[in-house]
Amino acid sequence: MAGRTELGLVLLGVLLHSAYMLSIFDIYFKTPIIHGMEPVAPRIDAPAKRLVLFVADGLRADKFFELEENKPRAPFLHSIIHTKGRWGVSHARPPTESRPGHVAIIAGFYEDPSAVTKGWKANPVEFDSVFNRSRHTVSFGSPDIVPIFCGALNNTKWDTYSHEYEDFATDASFLDEWAFDKFQDLLNRSRTESDLRQKLEGDGLVVFLHLLGCDTNGHAHRPYSPIYLNNIRVVDKGIERTVRLMENIFPDGRTAYVFTADHGMSNKGSHGDGDPANTETPLVAWGAGVRGPSRAKPHQEKEDSLKFVDEHTHHMETPDGWGLKGLERLDVNQGDIAPLMSSLLGLPCPMNSVGVVPTDYLALEKVEQAEVVFANAKQILNQVLRKSDLKQASSLFFKPFPPLLDYSSLLEQIERDIAQGQYESAIKSGRNLIQLALAGLHYFQTYDWLFLMTTIVAGYVGWMLYILLHLLKTYSTISFQQNKRNVRVTGSSRRHMRIAGGTLMGVCSMVLLVELAPPLYHVYIGLAVFFWTEVLGDITNIQKVISMVFSSKLSWFTKLFAMAATSLLIMELLVQSFFQREVYTAVFVAAGVIGAVAVSWNTPGLSIVPAFVWAACWFLAGFTLMPVQIADNTYLVVGSGLAVVTLAVFARWIDSRQSKLLFWRPLVWGYSRRVDKSWILFALQVSLVLASSMMVWITTSHREKQRKLPVIYQVTNWSISGVSMLLPLHSPRSMLTRLTSIYLGFAPPFLLLSIGYESLFYTALAMVLLSWTLVESAVLFGPSGEIESLPSHDVEEKYSKTRKQSLKLMDLRVAVCFLILINVAFFGTGNVASVASFEISSVYRFITVFNPFIMGALLLCKVFIPFILVTSAFSAVTRLLALPRFGCYLLVLLLSDVMTIHFFFLVRNTGSWLDIGQTISHFGIMSAQVVFVLILFAITSVYTRDLQWASEQASFDVLSTSKFK
Repeated sequence: MAGRTELGLVLLGVLLHSAYMLSIFDIYFKTPIIHGMEPVAPRIDAPAKRLVLFVADGLRADKFFELEENKPRAPFLHSIIHTKGRWGVSHARPPTESRPGHVAIIAGFYEDPSAVTKGWKANPVEFDSVFNRSRHTVSFGSPDIVPIFCGALNNTKWDTYSHEYEDFATDASFLDEWAFDKFQDLLNRSRTESDLRQKLEGDGLVVFLHLLGCDTNGHAHRPYSPIYLNNIRVVDKGIERTVRLMENIFPDGRTAYVFTADHGMSNKGSHGDGDPANTETPLVAWGAGVRGPSRAKPHQEKEDSLKFVDEHTHHMETPDGWGLKGLERLDVNQGDIAPLMSSLLGLPCPMNSVGVVPTDYLALEKVEQAEVVFANAKQILNQVLRKSDLKQASSLFFKPFPPLLDYSSLLEQIERDIAQGQYESAIKSGRNLIQLALAGLHYFQTYDWLFLMTTIVAGYVGWMLYILLHLLKTYSTISFQQNKRNVRVTGSSRRHMRIAGGTLMGVCSMVLLVELAPPLYHVYIGLAVFFWTEVLGDITNIQKVISMVFSSKLSWFTKLFAMAATSLLIMELLVQSFFQREVYTAVFVAAGVIGAVAVSWNTPGLSIVPAFVWAACWFLAGFTLMPVQIADNTYLVVGSGLAVVTLAVFARWIDSRQSKLLFWRPLVWGYSRRVDKSWILFALQVSLVLASSMMVWITTSHREKQRKLPVIYQVTNWSISGVSMLLPLHSPRSMLTRLTSIYLGFAPPFLLLSIGYESLFYTALAMVLLSWTLVESAVLFGPSGEIESLPSHDVEEKYSKTRKQSLKLMDLRVAVCFLILINVAFFGTGNVASVASFEISSVYRFITVFNPFIMGALLLCKVFIPFILVTSAFSAVTRLLALPRFGCYLLVLLLSDVMTIHFFFLVRNTGSWLDIGQTISHFGIMSAQVVFVLILFAITSVYTRDLQWASEQASFDVLSTSKFK
């Protein structure tokens, strides 16, 4: 019965946290794509017949624009900037990944980040784009990008290279050469193939060349490497050849060109977050319909308060090192490129676009500029009107967007201004209407915000009260026994409450069905109603608990208040640690002092253990002061392998030599009969650790020489990792021996996935975990511990019976320590709130050919390994203290959800996208962490389910000896 109840609680916990973690997508990441609008074409003659779009994937702006020895790194495009075209920085919005970046460039809107999870393999086009609007599209490039936009279209000719070409161990600039060669071959064939010539000569042609070389080389070699910088020259020369060939074949002067990038690249070879190195990309436009260069103008202060989507201000200073100081710089949002291309081709803007056409790039008369802006405003307004109609049709209590109630008069005013030749006024009014329409889109995008936030917070609070009641009834010493009359009253009250809850849920479901709400809305409100129904149905026991608390002695009440306040303070510090990792430094500096004092107080005369606890905590405290960006350091990774072995030898020495110390008796194996076999296993595990260190050196040397990693090395690394993680299953069951074996077992894969100082973090974390078990054992056996008051005979059995698998107030410290350690396992070497903190180069010792799923799984494995160490130590501590493991897990859940609710309130729906994205990622991480703990308990139980104390007789002998002394 108890097992069934526990399983039910676990399932409810998984359901609640999984569903409520998804709620952030319903609140903030709802797809902006809607259908049913009519396209709005600008009433102008198309300036260009054809347009060529070059996208250099992963090219950051500063590396492209900056001079090298007073010469441009991309001489052809720099000459275009100086003589023919316009230039600026295109500001991307996080997540700075390839798919969202290309969607912004080609379709003009910022795709919700959840779309990244839809996959990278030939996705159907689910939205309107410049390619859809074109008469014909030609595209060559990566198999991860081109099929997303061209795979489902009939008016396209496209081709991609094989995935095997994307090898991180080589110079990937040949991928760009492949795209240029393919298109140039097509152009040359058009000289003799009349059908092909006809397609390329007609109006509304779009050519898209996706150039992946910079992204691949940036990941593998970093954006400051000679290979990455040379790739920029390759792109520049390829564009020069392509443009000259285009102008030779089509000398009509009706071709426009746009060069840009989807995202940048951080110094450590990653992207994803809102760092300027990731969000700032180059933009160069020239050709038909594009203005020529002009001198830089003085900045207008009234516009300097405006910000781009990456929170950077307008009119940013152009660096002297770019050699472009005297030329006008026109920065845009990445989503503005789509309406720019549409205007050049005289096409309607993509219907879901939120980009604002940058008229300063266009060589148009004022009347044509007014028409372009007017069409842009009507296109965005149509989205607002469509969303308003859809919401009104399904809402019982609809609230329109007030500023656009009289939108028709605004449209008529712009029409009159254009008809009367008041073009400046029309342009200004059109831009104002665009801003109102964008605000209207935001209003309807977050229309259900208040309802969802209230429901989800109520659900979390109800869940926490439900768990708290279960803890009190199952694991506390409070008596909830009732006489027959009270049982009948309680049962009747619970039935009435469930009937009321069911009725309320039925009414809410009917309302949601009428409003055509998504199915998850029913789940959100259903969970909240269920938990509150169960809590209020147990009102008799709630009253008993409240009565007991207020009737307790002042000392107990003070202890309760102090423990609760301390726990909440620590939870708040953990919340703050998501913004400032340095919080952990202060926490572990204090923990080192507290732990050393605790051991000294309970084991007087022993200096080595307090010194070890102090040193371990202070050693770990230093890691959160180190930079998030991990520099490559092969020597440190290899040396960390020796550190792993050193700590394992120290633990083994404790296990075999120090068994006469009382407080270590539950932890060590001592001189058992199986010690010889365990030494063989220990030697084998140490050998695998040393072998993994050697493979780190060998594989890194191959990559630095730009040589392809031999398959035998990859197989060796996979084999070492797989075998080492299985060996702990065969180690003795004593606590310290098993924990040491687990530590050695997961060291090889962690070392092989490390590139720098995070390899040393593994040993530092293990030292703290060993210190935790030593401190708990010292307190347990100390003068004020529970063991001291028990008879010496059968100490383990009598202690377990005394505890009766119950939880006391002070046991809350175990859950608090676990949460601190599980969080420092995440943030000790980085910041998982930032996508760019995941270092993709750490997987190159296992796989070099690009495969996002295998690479992602390896990165996830690296993240999980410190978690497994922490959870194993937690299992050992609960076994040592004879605590109910599931009860401790519920305490962890309660404390975690305090943090989760806090992060839920910190989520912002105003300000920069960077701020919004970070706060949402914090909430998602915390919610996912709670679900991950369930998985971790299942994984670590394989290794720790049979942990045991030392023999009872040995405990009796040592305890008796100690007392006689």
